[in-house]
Amino acid sequence: MDDLQKRRAEEFRQHQIRSGKENDFLLLVPANTPLQYPMRGFRVTPMNKTLIPGLALQTQKRAVYKVSLRVHKGVLSVMNVQEGEQVEGQNEQHLSISSSSLQQLNDLLSRLTYTSTIYHIKTEDLAYFSFENHEVIFPIEIRRLSVPVLFDMGKDVNSQVTVLVKAFLRYKELNVLINSIRVNYPKIKIIVADDSLNPEKVVGDNIEHYIMPPAQGWFAGRNLAVSQVTTKYFLWVDDDFVFLNETRIESFVNIMEAVPELDVVGGQVGRNQFAFRLKYEEGNSEEGGCITRVTRTHAPLPGFNGCFFADGVVNYFLGRTEAVRRVGFDPFLKRVAHTEFFIDGLGDLLVATCKGLSIGHQKHSSTNKYVSYRHPPRSDSRAKMTHHFFKNHLKCIKY
Repeated sequence: MDDLQKRRAEEFRQHQIRSGKENDFLLLVPANTPLQYPMRGFRVTPMNKTLIPGLALQTQKRAVYKVSLRVHKGVLSVMNVQEGEQVEGQNEQHLSISSSSLQQLNDLLSRLTYTSTIYHIKTEDLAYFSFENHEVIFPIEIRRLSVPVLFDMGKDVNSQVTVLVKAFLRYKELNVLINSIRVNYPKIKIIVADDSLNPEKVVGDNIEHYIMPPAQGWFAGRNLAVSQVTTKYFLWVDDDFVFLNETRIESFVNIMEAVPELDVVGGQVGRNQFAFRLKYEEGNSEEGGCITRVTRTHAPLPGFNGCFFADGVVNYFLGRTEAVRRVGFDPFLKRVAHTEFFIDGLGDLLVATCKGLSIGHQKHSSTNKYVSYRHPPRSDSRAKMTHHFFKNHLKCIKY
């Protein structure tokens, strides 16, 4: 039980990092103006009364001190107002506080609360805080608390990673791949999503073979495979890859565990690393934007020689199950698709590529039937561009 609690504590620590909670601190603005207020970090849950932290007035002596606040998506109130304390606008969008004592006014400000009056799980309000000719604005984050989704990592790679394969027609190559996996990973789970025209049995220990309707496509198979994963990570491999003596899944896991913000870490297939950046220009609201794929990385991943941040990687990568599921794979893309997943995940998935995390590529001669599916007609390309025109609001894609 103690070991389980330690693993859970570590998973929750990483969850806090991934969700940005380690940056979730209150930042107060000092009284460069007479007004002190929270510049960032004030977060409330929808329709729940919450004290506004850090409000204060710092100024020279006056006969009367008066401050006012106004909001748009909620109401303001001061708790426990006593007789003689001057508060106007209780439980309204605009509230003012007056006092002949600066100490009393600041005491009232310390009891000021905000309650959102609309229900929304992720929105923001702005509070306008004023004194005489001075006015400041600070944000109020309105967020519904989310429940952590944690995976019990267990103690070895078998409880940490599931190997995923999309299969189509190439059973000879698939069996070579499975046998090569079993050399160093005899117990790791393998999930095969198979949309072959005439499915054959795939036998072996700890293999889940899912038969799909024929020719449903590349991304539909990926979605099916990822949907069945119960481990924190999955390793994506093609059905014609082969594990080498130096292929080590643990190397991927070590990087992901050390950098909890990472969602995808790519390796290399033979000498092919195929890491790329996506240059995205939003364009205007009528025409849409443009995406250009460039064979280049962003910056080194600190602490890991040979690893670099990128926007996309080769078809051999370790994925964080929960993060990849959120992006998903567009089942419209049946035959030629890979970059499109990273386009959909741009800005949501943190991706890196690492040299030395290698896997082999089998030498084989594809059948005519496989080639006919692998290389679609031009009509497919036109339909694909039309799809991206609408779905991703793009007028051009340049690979």
